[in-house]
Amino acid sequence: MKKTLTLFAFAALGLATANAQSLQQSYRDYWRTGISVNQWEVKAEKAQKDGVSYSGAHKLDQTSDYALIAQHFGWVVPENCMKSEVIHPQEGVYDFTLADQLVEKARANGQHIVGHCLIWHEQCSPWFFVDENGKQVSAEVLKERMRDHIFTILGHFRGKIEAWDVVNEAFNDDGSLRRSKFYEILGEDFIPLAFQYAREADPTIELYYNDYSMYKPEKVKAVVNFFRPLMAKGLRVDAIGMQGHLILDDADYVNLYEKSIKEIATLGIPAQFTELDLSVLPNPYKMSGANITNNFEYSEASDPYKNGLPANVQKKVDQFWIDFYKMLMRNHENVLRLTFWCFNDANSWRNDWPIKGRTEYATLFDRNSKPKPTIQKLIDLVKKGKK
Repeated sequence: MKKTLTLFAFAALGLATANAQSLQQSYRDYWRTGISVNQWEVKAEKAQKDGVSYSGAHKLDQTSDYALIAQHFGWVVPENCMKSEVIHPQEGVYDFTLADQLVEKARANGQHIVGHCLIWHEQCSPWFFVDENGKQVSAEVLKERMRDHIFTILGHFRGKIEAWDVVNEAFNDDGSLRRSKFYEILGEDFIPLAFQYAREADPTIELYYNDYSMYKPEKVKAVVNFFRPLMAKGLRVDAIGMQGHLILDDADYVNLYEKSIKEIATLGIPAQFTELDLSVLPNPYKMSGANITNNFEYSEASDPYKNGLPANVQKKVDQFWIDFYKMLMRNHENVLRLTFWCFNDANSWRNDWPIKGRTEYATLFDRNSKPKPTIQKLIDLVKKGKK
């Protein structure tokens, strides 16, 4: 499958600090390598802004981490600052402060940006669905609000952001469409409408659908079957995003995701991993995916590694990533991008989901932003493959 999609040429590209010992440079012939970035890694900000809480604030100034971020990751995704509740908190009111800071920082470091996300039922400003009297709006009003939201945001970032997650998490794990407010008011039409508006607003960018639990056959088949007839009629979708919030020993992810990649390839477009992390903590509630409304009470038994991760567990983590990368290398023609979610263990959202206050080890960098040996193992893996 041809993965070469049109991108903007950045004059700042030469400023990138990528080198032969970086993930992005090592795998440049296979896929794009990305990371999510929060506002504190861009510029020190208070923990709350206009009543909106953000995850990942273990320290408010993390800007010293950015050199490593730029070294290993050529693509960045905003963790929170482009979501509706932040960027469009009130009708007719847009706040691009944090988003502009992120975009400027990324471009100055020669990185590309995926906007995240335009239409999502979670972290969506409550006003979006009601009128001045608190009553649910009509389908026509919601369509106009969606169009204004998408046109304004894409217009603001035109020429600066090359790709967007247009619709996020519209399906349940069983493959049914989620009964969100968007669905309740517009039915399934809200999905193609969002892509239509985005294409009209900026025909030059790549547009993605994104969801979690895409290792589950019933879900990935439902997503593919939903988009197939729409794409046959001319709807432009450039890739399907699979989040990849994984749990050690939870499932045969390597085999299941390989099947998902091949299933998505039948659409004639690539898959991409958009929010990769790997939880090592107990999962007594059998939670998977990333439904942020699921939360459970803390217990000592649920937090066994407060004083550090045992060597035998780290060995299993390393082997998982090696096996996962081997599978991806076999299927790289159908993989557009690998993006990891959260830069280091300290600011990973997995510390607080689905149980708040645990000590997690879900990323490729430790709590002091030091690269874990896992990274070098993955770099060595691709070096061996090229000999």
